[in-house]
Amino acid sequence: MSDTEQTELSLSEAWQENRLPILALALCFVISHMLAMYLVPAYEEAEVQAFDNPDDPTNSVFYIGIILVFTAFVLWIAKQGLEWILQLIFLSAIGVTFIYVFYPFFHTVGITGVAGYIGATGLAIELTFLLMTYPEWYVIDIAGVLLAAGVAAIFGISFGLLPALLLLVGLAIYDAWAVYQTGHMVDLADSVMNLKLPILLVIPKSKGYSFLDQGSLADQIEKGEKREALFMGLGDLVIPGALVVSSKVALGWTVGIFSMVGSLIGFWILMTYVLSGRPQAGLPLLNGGAILGYLIGAYFVVGDLGL
Repeated sequence: MSDTEQTELSLSEAWQENRLPILALALCFVISHMLAMYLVPAYEEAEVQAFDNPDDPTNSVFYIGIILVFTAFVLWIAKQGLEWILQLIFLSAIGVTFIYVFYPFFHTVGITGVAGYIGATGLAIELTFLLMTYPEWYVIDIAGVLLAAGVAAIFGISFGLLPALLLLVGLAIYDAWAVYQTGHMVDLADSVMNLKLPILLVIPKSKGYSFLDQGSLADQIEKGEKREALFMGLGDLVIPGALVVSSKVALGWTVGIFSMVGSLIGFWILMTYVLSGRPQAGLPLLNGGAILGYLIGAYFVVGDLGL
């Protein structure tokens, strides 16, 4: 048997073994993106967008800059061994984000202003406490899909089409550099997993898996050990989801769905590389697929790029 045939056989076996976890991850994509598009009217009515002028291209530059600074700060804290500070920062950020994710629901039913924020804060505290005290994979995944949908909706109404495209291209380049060139994204993911922080999706490959017992991802990769679950950062849902929502806001459901399908195609291609066992940069393929889907839907179906 040739090396090519052996590789194809191994890949086929890997797909067969991981088909259910991959389908589950794909379902998380669909649910979060569809929910994000559905939530747009409520989020627009509640005025929770991040920027006053969504069409300003500098919004993308500003946000990418925040990501770079925050990542450097988090890595520095991790290297100092100050895990408790890292956990406090992430859980606080998640809790505050949940408030803005939940507030539009209260606003929609007429509970606005301070009362709405009190209700949203109560839900955010309860869910964050659950994530802090019992970060099992299914708790993390449910919270993660809700969080990804809400943040994608906020980003989608905060970035017009051009800023959204710039954001996706910029972060795709950064993700590839951070994974393949410096490797610091793998270190960041390992720190998140060691602290059981709920900013990723965890899809088990077997019924007996528990994220509470998950060891170091970096050690598993170095030793060539078989991983018991598939992992994907929430950013891999949120960032392409921003263009999905922005497309829907500017040009309607059809273009939004085209962008989502494009991202899903990128996801399936990405999984082929993920099954090799090495860490992969998700955003180049996910964002590239979302952009291609948007272009096809906007130009060939609607006849207007919306730029």
